[in-house]
Amino acid sequence: MTTCTHTSSVLISAPAEPGPYRCEACLALSDSWVHLRMCSTCGNIACCDSSKNKHATQHHRASGHPLARSIEPGETWLWCYVDRVLL
Repeated sequence: MTTCTHTSSVLISAPAEPGPYRCEACLALSDSWVHLRMCSTCGNIACCDSSKNKHATQHHRASGHPLARSIEPGETWLWCYVDRVLL
């Protein structure tokens, strides 16, 4: 069983502002997204891997921030990019 070793990096557990939320990087490209994820280290909101641009994963690769939280209504999970585990 894989476990996450990065839970201490959670600094932000919810968006700072109430929605609606958007992927600013997709908007800059005049593109759309499927679902949104929030970086649990810095609060960056970006599109998921089901979206064309995969900006949340790009943010992880550029920043090294290990965890992203779903900010979809009714979802409370975290994804660890490093350990590849759902929390």
